[in-house]
Amino acid sequence: MTARTTPAPALRRAPAAGAAPLVALLVALTASLAAALVAVAPGAQAAGYRYWSFWKWSGSAWAYQQVGPAGFVPADGAVDGWRFAVSPDGGQDAARPTATGEFAAICADTPPAASHKRVAVVLDFGTAADAPGGEQPPAPRTACAAVPAAASSADVLAAVAPPLRYDSAGVLCAIAGYPRAGCADTVAAPAAPAAGGTPADDGPSLGLVAGGALVAALAVGAAWQARRRR
Repeated sequence: MTARTTPAPALRRAPAAGAAPLVALLVALTASLAAALVAVAPGAQAAGYRYWSFWKWSGSAWAYQQVGPAGFVPADGAVDGWRFAVSPDGGQDAARPTATGEFAAICADTPPAASHKRVAVVLDFGTAADAPGGEQPPAPRTACAAVPAAASSADVLAAVAPPLRYDSAGVLCAIAGYPRAGCADTVAAPAAPAAGGTPADDGPSLGLVAGGALVAALAVGAAWQARRRR
């Protein structure tokens, strides 16, 4: 009687050492890259604020006023500047008044008085692009306030550009009635233009997209190789 032999079962090759960690690493890299792509996707713009910024004329340029108008007492011959625009929060990067602050020119028709000081005011209502929906910014203008010596910049502004509107926290919301509503509203800041005046691209860069495709391809290839070796 012939003995029957049972064929030996086929041996399964163990996955190559290091294949699983490599796949895990590449998958993690792909996930990280995907998160980066989402972060630079169109519409992911920094927040800006639509508000009146406060400036003082310093020699030959505008300097951001570090003290609020109610707490600052300008001297005789000072120049206060105001600009309404969508600007980042942080002061120094806010949009400045476009006109210069020449005291002698602004207050030329306001004679000095012994009991009062003169303070020039520059009002820049900004552009239509920065205006709240449905509103048109008034034309820029200047004024010369003749006020008591102890008057603050808030008093100066009230003398030349009423009505003023403040919120419950004392934030100045409107000058000369502009804007009609809203107060330091958060809006999407416009993308900064690239060199040469071309608007910056809001989407992912070509290099980042190409890198993402390469990492994804490597991850798929490594996984396929690991499955072949089993």
